[in-house]
Amino acid sequence: MAIRLSDEARAEIRRHAARDYPYECCGAMLGAEVDGVKQVSTLRPLENVHEEGHERRFLISADSMFHVEKEARVSGQSVVGFYHSHPDHPAKPSDYDREWAWPFYSYVIISVERGVPVDMTSWTLDENDKHFQAEEIVR
Repeated sequence: MAIRLSDEARAEIRRHAARDYPYECCGAMLGAEVDGVKQVSTLRPLENVHEEGHERRFLISADSMFHVEKEARVSGQSVVGFYHSHPDHPAKPSDYDREWAWPFYSYVIISVERGVPVDMTSWTLDENDKHFQAEEIVR
C-alpha cells in the first residue's frame, strides 16, 4: 500500500514540524483509500497533550479524536492516518510509536534537525507481528 500526499500537504507538515520544534508536532490525515492508495485530502494539526514532555512523545486527546472523527464522517472522508515529528531523531518509528499504533492507519514521521525539517517517511503497523512496514509516499 502507499499514501498519496500532495506537495502542499508535505509542505504543511514541514511547516507544522518546524513551528513546534523542539517539541513533537502531531496531526490527523483525512481522506479515502482508492485502489489501494490512501489519498490524503485534509490535514488537521492537533495539540500534543502528552504529559511527560513534548520533546520525545506525542499524545492526541480523546476529545480531539472525537472532533476529527466527526469532521471526517460529516465530510464523507475517513481518518487514514496520523503524522508527527521526531525532533533531532530519525524519521523512523520508536518503540513508543509501535506500542500506541493501530493497524490500517498510516503514520507519517518527519525528522527535524535543529529546527529544519528533513526526512519524511510513512509506516503501517502489521497487525500480525506488530512490526512497522515502510509505506511509499507518492505525489
